[in-house]
Amino acid sequence: MSRRAGRSLECQPQRRQLLRTAGAALILSVTPLAGAAAKRPTVLAVRVWPAADYTRVTLESDAAIQFNHFLIDNPDRLVVDIEGVEFNSVLDSLAGKLADDDPNIKLLRAGRFKPGVVRLVMELKGKVKPQVFTLAPVGEYGYRLVLDVYPAQPPDPLMALLEGREDKVEPLPNEQDFPLDDKKAEAKVDAPEVQTAKKSGKPVVDRLVTITLDPGHGGEDPGAVGKGGTHEKAVTLAVAKRLKRLIDGEPNMRAVLTRDSDFFVPLNVRVQKARRVQSDLFLSIHADAWIKPDARGSSVFVLSERGASSTQARLLAQRENEADLIGGIDIRRSRDPFLARTLLDLSQTATIADSLKLGRYLLGELGSINTLHRGQVEQAGFAVLKAPDIPSALIETAFISNQEEERRLNDDAYQEKLAEAIVRGIRQYFIKHPPGPKARLASIG
Repeated sequence: MSRRAGRSLECQPQRRQLLRTAGAALILSVTPLAGAAAKRPTVLAVRVWPAADYTRVTLESDAAIQFNHFLIDNPDRLVVDIEGVEFNSVLDSLAGKLADDDPNIKLLRAGRFKPGVVRLVMELKGKVKPQVFTLAPVGEYGYRLVLDVYPAQPPDPLMALLEGREDKVEPLPNEQDFPLDDKKAEAKVDAPEVQTAKKSGKPVVDRLVTITLDPGHGGEDPGAVGKGGTHEKAVTLAVAKRLKRLIDGEPNMRAVLTRDSDFFVPLNVRVQKARRVQSDLFLSIHADAWIKPDARGSSVFVLSERGASSTQARLLAQRENEADLIGGIDIRRSRDPFLARTLLDLSQTATIADSLKLGRYLLGELGSINTLHRGQVEQAGFAVLKAPDIPSALIETAFISNQEEERRLNDDAYQEKLAEAIVRGIRQYFIKHPPGPKARLASIG
């Protein structure tokens, strides 16, 4: 064998070693990416949102979570196994997040089930139809595992209100008894005498009217947040509750709320709730925010089928329509064929025309207590205003991004003035446009 061949054989182990070393270096060079992909998630926060409609439990993590879940009878329990997660103090705190009066969950606990698996167990107060799903990061939230616990036989406060009341025929007062002047209007609010239309002598309204009030945002979706830390969802609920009290005080009006506490309601469900009780009006209450802190004033918006009336209206509608992304819904279960079918229905044109009339009365009354951001009703494609048969308006009470208006929105007296102004606007609308006969509910869907 030649010396050259011998040297070649001797070098082969060295070459193999060099190749192995180079290969190891190449693997190490891509290891950070591979490690990031294989990172085990850590649970960073847990939240519980109880409500009569459903209870939501949210686990927020820094990476996507793998899970499986199942129900157990006698006693009723929901079990969720979370894979690849270590039990930590955040998960240990979950039991303490549950309120004693939660309408759906009796006990909530989490613990190590086996290496790398945490088991979460809910002891339930009755049969449930759970929805368990994950959400990708959005806004200020990371990855979320969402457990929505719906009662199998859900209570329906809206239907209970209809079944528990009598449709008393109480007339609305005449228009001259509620002038736009604020002081004169307040003096006439509690006038006890029965008012009738001048020409016919008949009551202006011959039946009870139902108004759905929709406090914007809620639960996982805080809405806009002011510099002072005020959450839009808290302001809208407070104003809506005051408004409901005033409307319920009218003998010919009743109000229902799409939410009566701090929980998330998908946009299409808000519309469904209004339609289920055949509402005569739908009012969505909000508190605006803008990139410029000096923006101020109240606004009223209604639906548009032909594009937004201004850039701000378009951006606002886009932001409000993203509420479902922030609040979090299970897209697979949130299809609403009826709503999808009616969004472009030409019959909605008449409803939009009525909404514009309603908006003008509301805007006129809001202008008596606050600066108006714009002097006319604006239009944009708000998903929450798309009930095809209910005049609907979205009221931006003030700019929560303006520090002065944020302080006013937190003031009880100002909240009461807002509610009173909105009620006056509703009265003006019904005086000029009394509702026709109301058909009985044919079905509940």
